[in-house]
Amino acid sequence: MQTTANTFPRLLLEHSKQQPDAPAVREKDLGIWQTWSWAAVAREVREFACGLASLGFKAGDNLAIVGANRPHLYMAVVAAQCLRGVPVPLYQDAVAGEMVFMLEDASVEFVIAEDQEQVDKLLECRETRPAIRHIIYDDPRGLRHYDQPGLMSYEKLRELGRAWDAAHPGAFDQSVAAGEPGDVAVILYTSGTTGRPKGVCQTHASFIAAGRGGVETDKLGPGDNIMSYLPMAWVGDHLFSVAQWLVGGFTLNCPESAETVMNDMREIGPSYYFGPPRTFEGLLTAVSIRIEDAAAPKRWLYAKFMALARRVGADILNGAPVGFGDRLMYGIGNLMIYGPLRNVLGMSRIRVAYTAGAAIGPDLFRFYRSIGVNLKQFYGQTETCAYVCLQQDGKVKLQTVGSAAPGIELKIAPDGEVLVRGVSVLKEYYKRPDATAEVLDADGYFHTGDAGVLDAEGHLRIIDRAKDVGRMAAPGGAAAGAMFAPNYIENKLKFFPQIKEAVCFGHERDQVCAFINIDYEAVGNWAERRGLAYGGYVDLAGKPDVLALVADCIGKVNADLAAEEGMADTQIARFMVLHKELDPDDDELTRTRKVRRGFIAGKYAVLVDALYGGKSEQYIETQVKFEDGRTGVVSATLSIVEAKCFAPMKAAA
Repeated sequence: MQTTANTFPRLLLEHSKQQPDAPAVREKDLGIWQTWSWAAVAREVREFACGLASLGFKAGDNLAIVGANRPHLYMAVVAAQCLRGVPVPLYQDAVAGEMVFMLEDASVEFVIAEDQEQVDKLLECRETRPAIRHIIYDDPRGLRHYDQPGLMSYEKLRELGRAWDAAHPGAFDQSVAAGEPGDVAVILYTSGTTGRPKGVCQTHASFIAAGRGGVETDKLGPGDNIMSYLPMAWVGDHLFSVAQWLVGGFTLNCPESAETVMNDMREIGPSYYFGPPRTFEGLLTAVSIRIEDAAAPKRWLYAKFMALARRVGADILNGAPVGFGDRLMYGIGNLMIYGPLRNVLGMSRIRVAYTAGAAIGPDLFRFYRSIGVNLKQFYGQTETCAYVCLQQDGKVKLQTVGSAAPGIELKIAPDGEVLVRGVSVLKEYYKRPDATAEVLDADGYFHTGDAGVLDAEGHLRIIDRAKDVGRMAAPGGAAAGAMFAPNYIENKLKFFPQIKEAVCFGHERDQVCAFINIDYEAVGNWAERRGLAYGGYVDLAGKPDVLALVADCIGKVNADLAAEEGMADTQIARFMVLHKELDPDDDELTRTRKVRRGFIAGKYAVLVDALYGGKSEQYIETQVKFEDGRTGVVSATLSIVEAKCFAPMKAAA
């Protein structure tokens, strides 16, 4: 369905006229799927917007939105835009202290929250920031006896909206008509890997262009379904679940909870799917655990057909020539292994899937494409609406993120940094002209901070974050040694289901060393099948058998690195398995689960020194934060393990 509307409220109203009874959004609540048509969504958005107007919300005001993926929260995004206000989604797992900064920075007076948990955090925020005047909640459970000023239910706000709309005929329509494509449509806060998060101001024009580019490339429309389960504050969710939803007119599906996503996916059978690499890593880990628990004949059959899939599966998906015998065997494998596997993953009906938000390891990427999942990479940043490069069907390369998306220009700076100019580039950082000037040059190019190269066909290969790419210390005192790209190595490590997170060090050092987080579920399952008793994460992570298991994974990665040109010198020489999982609440990861490398190096400096100091073990005490705000201390004596390294060899060998 073609549409020419140039703001999100107009897009919504257009769909409500062109396909009023088609399903716009679904939500699973208490085990039952509830459906809103496009006409119903438009009606509720109108009531919500008029309700906000009755409370004094006006053009230029910011509406904070905090909670999981709920239909009413997505409607709140458009409701604020109807009044020429700006939605500001916040991460639902952020603690009150983190929220206060963004609420203050965005001068927020109006908030819509999902439930009691979020309301409690906002009331705590209001103790230090009394400017928060109105808190609207969606789920009333547990809030019956709350009587704090400015607290109101979603249904009460709709009631006020209907009355205000009747008393101000034409006001809502005039407000929607007054909206401009260049108006700020949303403020999304950066993950803050290097400092305080910054509010990225993106316009209707930018996000609509980004949404339209993806919709047209993958031919998305009203017949498609998408599962919305990632944080609303993440730019990827805003692109797929708001911009593409309103441009393409497909159906948005909100799961009952984070724990039921897999089951809900199997029920809905989405045709379109997206997620960061961590999500795909988690799915693969779950599959690996099930395979390990299977009977020996099934494990043998799985290994045999997966070897075939790794060899020809991606070629078949790309439409490349494959011999008749291999195609026949792959067809048998599809009936016996790949099809059931896609069903377990909830991907039986997937027509196109994307991963974005961080680099994905080529082994993980190859796995999904080899079993027939049309997984592609989507490259971008919060400052570019997550829209810079797209991989087109039939032109997917495992080592690249695709070519420039429609409306985008790419350029590689002399120092290797990727520069972007085009329809999706941010308008500005909110109240930060200094920061805006740092990332936008005089020619309008946005400086991504990523190091990359363009191949002969214009496909972009991201090496690493520019600030993270370094050089090994050269033997014999030479000026510089091999290039050190930690993220590239870490992604190889995380392909193994036993490894959940990895942090590599090596810049200006003579060898690479690593911190490893085990996947507690996967390794716990492995230990239980071997009768290995353990008393929790700290105990399991320190078991000699577990260290040997991780060492085996690292040895395989080192063998790969030894066969890659220019990477042999970056094999991991020593490692330790950390005594705790890296956690956003401890500031070690961002809310989008990106490693805060510099912070970790400083926090665990004693461990880094031990890795490079030739020690065999190191004692450490670490303060941790619990979900309820309390703090505690985790201590352990960590073993330092020598990894198996290999002599450099040719890739073809």
